[in-house]
Amino acid sequence: MKPEGEVERPPLVPIKGVPMIKYFAEVWSEVEPFEPHPDDLLISTYPKSGTTWISEVIDMILKEGDMEKCRQNPIYARVPFLEFSAPGVPSGIELLKKSSPPRMIKTHLPVQLLPEGFWNKDCKMIYVARNAKDVAVSYYYFYQMAKVHPDPGTWNEFLQSFMAGDVSFGSWYDHVKGWWDKRKEQRMLYLFYEDMKEDPQREIRKVMEFLERPLDPQLVEKIAHHTSFKEMKQNEMANYKTIPTAIMDHSISPFMRKGITGDWKNLFTVAQNEIFDEHYKKQMERTTLHFRTEI
Repeated sequence: MKPEGEVERPPLVPIKGVPMIKYFAEVWSEVEPFEPHPDDLLISTYPKSGTTWISEVIDMILKEGDMEKCRQNPIYARVPFLEFSAPGVPSGIELLKKSSPPRMIKTHLPVQLLPEGFWNKDCKMIYVARNAKDVAVSYYYFYQMAKVHPDPGTWNEFLQSFMAGDVSFGSWYDHVKGWWDKRKEQRMLYLFYEDMKEDPQREIRKVMEFLERPLDPQLVEKIAHHTSFKEMKQNEMANYKTIPTAIMDHSISPFMRKGITGDWKNLFTVAQNEIFDEHYKKQMERTTLHFRTEI
């Protein structure tokens, strides 16, 4: 017997060949025809690549560092998650219908599944990519605590699934490469998680320039401070602790766990690392996209 209010761990459901969380797949008929406004800003990432971090940075830029305005609602209400759906929580589409443009919209969809309107309306897009090894580790812990996912199994089993693209939102390789290849056709800023960790103020300035906002050094400093991992982990409006425990159980693993680069070294065995490196090389041999696994 499941405890009352407990969400079953459903299997993934493929959408056009891409594995998706069952509840997300169930609202696909509403997501696919979604029509954005040309002034909407799309924030795109593969899961566990700094989505909440960049969302908070952008929200602070657009609200000119006004902390009170940023703390009025949780981040998932300020930046609706386009394809999101889960029992007992408003879906991304429901939240978007209630908000008026210009909106910030979050997605984890690979390029081939993104609603056509985003391309046709020439919406501005910000993509954040993170190195595959750290993503795999973070995703493994996230799978454990976010119960809308199937059970991840052992770390080794999950790593095999990750390499094969048999995880929610499919192949990390296809995702980062797909968005990388689109960056020259669209008004897109492609950022790297590792660069944001290395020099947050430099990357915040890039975002401000892309959004055509004045480069105020004091504002940059303020945003860098308030969007540091330490600050965001304690920020109830950013750390997802307001989501029902039946969906996200922070006692299993916190949503904001470590927020570092190089954590993969704590989980990968020497053998796993060698196998992963060989596989990675084949997957990434024909792209100009390069990642750092430590800084």
